[in-house]
Amino acid sequence: MSTPTEQAYTELQRAYDFFNARLFGGQLPPCLITMQRKNRTYGYFSGNRWNNLAGDVTDEIAMNPAHFATRTPEAVVSTLAHEMVHLWQHHCGKPSRSGYHNTEWAAKMAAIGLVPSDTGAPGGKCTGQHMSHYVQEGGPFQRAYRDLAGDDGAIISWRDRGQEDGPGKKGKKKSNTRTKYTCPGCGLNAWAKPNVSLLCGECEGELVAEEGEGKDT
Repeated sequence: MSTPTEQAYTELQRAYDFFNARLFGGQLPPCLITMQRKNRTYGYFSGNRWNNLAGDVTDEIAMNPAHFATRTPEAVVSTLAHEMVHLWQHHCGKPSRSGYHNTEWAAKMAAIGLVPSDTGAPGGKCTGQHMSHYVQEGGPFQRAYRDLAGDDGAIISWRDRGQEDGPGKKGKKKSNTRTKYTCPGCGLNAWAKPNVSLLCGECEGELVAEEGEGKDT
């Protein structure tokens, strides 16, 4: 049997090669696929990020394994294809400023069957700084994915267990809740960590924490 490392990365490489052939006509050069737990992202592309001792340079596509267990396999590898569009644009197109998703990128996404959307749903903007996508029903990506995954859909074998304490037992997640504070004088509201002292610059009085109020971030 292969090791967990070999299996996990071989599956991602197999998907990359398959999508390269089916969706990009084999245009894309090899890259280094990594797993990175970067907050608020499913994955990212970084051009010319790595080099070896011989001086060869390659790009990086990073996948966030924290979401492998909470998303469908189709959604997970759609992120891989999304980042492959960035790689395609890096080598074959004209990328905009760092992080911006321009009309060329949006057109290529649509061409492979991933609809660009800043909300990740129909009706969202197709260009912008922070972008997501949704899968076109019956489009090129979905057809390619189904051919790759086969009947059982076993395309991603290993998944991040996150805060689980054991098999089937999820531990408590760290709370990201912020407390709402209000100035009794002018009604100014602010959100901050629990048990901090905040002063109102207008009234020069201390803001009061409201019991039971909070905002998840």
